[in-house]
Amino acid sequence: MRIAKIATRNIRFDKPPSTLNRHLVTSASQFEDARERESGWFGDVVFTLVQVESDEGLVGIGSAGGFQGASKALIDDYYMDLVLGEDPRRHEYLWQRMHRGTLRFGRSGNAMAAIAAIDIACWDLHGKALGVPVQELIGGVTRTTAPCYVSRLYALDDPGELSREARQWVSAGFRSMKQRFGFGPSDGVRGMKKNVALVRTVREAVGDEVELSCDAYMGWDLGYAMEMAHLLREYRISWIEEPLPAQDVDGYVELKLRCPWQRWSTGEHLYSKWEFQEFIARRAADILQPDANRCGGITEMRKICAIAEAAGLPVIPHSNEAHNLAVVFSQAPHVCPMVEYFPPVEPDTGNELFWKIFDGNPTARNGVLHPSLNPGLGLGICETAVSRLQTSEAGEHRLPASARSNGGLS
Repeated sequence: MRIAKIATRNIRFDKPPSTLNRHLVTSASQFEDARERESGWFGDVVFTLVQVESDEGLVGIGSAGGFQGASKALIDDYYMDLVLGEDPRRHEYLWQRMHRGTLRFGRSGNAMAAIAAIDIACWDLHGKALGVPVQELIGGVTRTTAPCYVSRLYALDDPGELSREARQWVSAGFRSMKQRFGFGPSDGVRGMKKNVALVRTVREAVGDEVELSCDAYMGWDLGYAMEMAHLLREYRISWIEEPLPAQDVDGYVELKLRCPWQRWSTGEHLYSKWEFQEFIARRAADILQPDANRCGGITEMRKICAIAEAAGLPVIPHSNEAHNLAVVFSQAPHVCPMVEYFPPVEPDTGNELFWKIFDGNPTARNGVLHPSLNPGLGLGICETAVSRLQTSEAGEHRLPASARSNGGLS
């Protein structure tokens, strides 16, 4: 079996990401016009959709995440030629070929997401060729269910609406949830009080037996994060996510030293095992949150899980997309104890867009997920939605007919 064709399409937002822009503090919130820009700092593209087709006519599906569309050009211009004609089942070989072949520019960010998309699609193709789920290929299923936390609860202007939403998730069976902070250093003391009010609203709505965590999306600085940790201590926050930019390892180390009662998490904006290794070696975070379609794919995420397990740190992947679930269900519960769950609701912030693009996503019931039993990642593409949301013509490379006729690894 060989890779005969690769196609790429950029998928835009279903609607302008106003919820993300207006009800979430971010690293761009310090700018005066941050909340007035309808498209925000996220741009137009949510992810790059990649399809890898074999010479046998099977198609694997992957995506390059990170709310960016630059990975498409990298795949079209660089990575396609590195893998066309190769056996898609040689996962480590293909990963190293892509990574080492582009080290001059491709050590993080968009390039690692591009590698991830092809890697994920090859795992999906491999599973389909054998008729088994991807988790069976990467160690086998370790459990039949995995708990998840519902990830929503943006910093809404109406406390009553926020309270009703929180109670709704409890009624749906979730015993863990995450909310968003809406304010950062540029909002001053008044913003701090508003952040506390947001947490108090949700805590009072869900009670003391529901685990509650909070996301600052890289929108704070060290001093602000420490002060917020003190102000929020009484509400028993399970973890505060991404209080600082992802590259500020020293800041995270300081947070853990100065606020030892509070757990801190990061990882959705780390892009390789090397970036995670720095956090792990320095004990700079309590919880690691990689996403396979950002950090180099399933091949790389398995290695991140291995070094995290050796350090005794839990991995709670960002997003319940199929590529992450395959990893979760192949890992022991102490390695991946939980998964983030973006529910299929409106308004869609972009995090939930995969529900519209793909068929076959497992749905949580009473706060737990079950592994897909379908071949590969268990996904199909909703072409009607894709044709409506793609931003440009598909990029496409095919293996020349002369090369296809020469056979290959079987």
